[in-house]
Amino acid sequence: MSKPNRFCNSTPKVSTTPSSPVLTPTELEKLVFRQTNRHQGRRLAVTPQNSSMRHLAYGRIILNHSKRSESLSTGERETGLICLSGQAKVTVDGIPYSLGEYDAIYIPRDSAVQVTTNADVDLAEFSAAVEHRYPLQLVRFKDISDDPGLKFTTGGPGCKRQLHMLLAKNIEAGRLIAGFTISEPGNWTSWPPHEHANMLEELYVYFRMPAPAYAIQLVYNNTEHPELVTVVRDGDAVLMPSGFHPNVSVPGHPICFLWAMAAHREGEDRQFGVVNVQSGFDQGSSGLEAGRKQ
Repeated sequence: MSKPNRFCNSTPKVSTTPSSPVLTPTELEKLVFRQTNRHQGRRLAVTPQNSSMRHLAYGRIILNHSKRSESLSTGERETGLICLSGQAKVTVDGIPYSLGEYDAIYIPRDSAVQVTTNADVDLAEFSAAVEHRYPLQLVRFKDISDDPGLKFTTGGPGCKRQLHMLLAKNIEAGRLIAGFTISEPGNWTSWPPHEHANMLEELYVYFRMPAPAYAIQLVYNNTEHPELVTVVRDGDAVLMPSGFHPNVSVPGHPICFLWAMAAHREGEDRQFGVVNVQSGFDQGSSGLEAGRKQ
């Protein structure tokens, strides 16, 4: 377990020219998508067409005895699947791959995909449009768990959490970065508050938070006038096109969420942990250093 953060002047800064955009009223209406896990089959909940995202799309593929398969074409979008529960066979261009809990697979653009299961499975799907075709890559959660640069604990008292980097520096991709965070009960995450809007847009998807668990999510450029302060529960998705985005779980319950990011400039901006920390909390470490590319 890592030691609590001891702030030192070492956090690299994202370029602030141009400055992070101020959200329009229309964009503010497209920041929260509720209960995205209440369906059977495949459903896209968030796309650039219905949200404030420029690149990212997010959906769920939920299969069971009533519906055992789904097919899709990735088109111009690189796609990542993360298995949240159960088991599935993911066949890409005729080649089968098995996925278990917290395994992930990166699927290139222009691929034909079929997902099947003999029981139940819940997959999170993230995608972003890219110009280039990158290789298919299968990521086993066991391998992530054994790598301290891909699974690590960060934060001190009141903000301790564990990060799991599934589709990050361990794979080759154009825009996508994805993984998940689990906090200690009642703790803050994404702390100290940070933002990376000039390089990356982001969304969170809450999972493994059965009732009565809930959390509070903030998105803001100015704490005096936050763009968003909302209660989030299992299955909810919150979008962060810009701004600081800390959250906190209620006492007695951890906060668990998938995070997915898309780089604005393909390849060049695909960097985890290069952030601006909010003034007043920027005396040192962001807590994300272990996840950066070396």
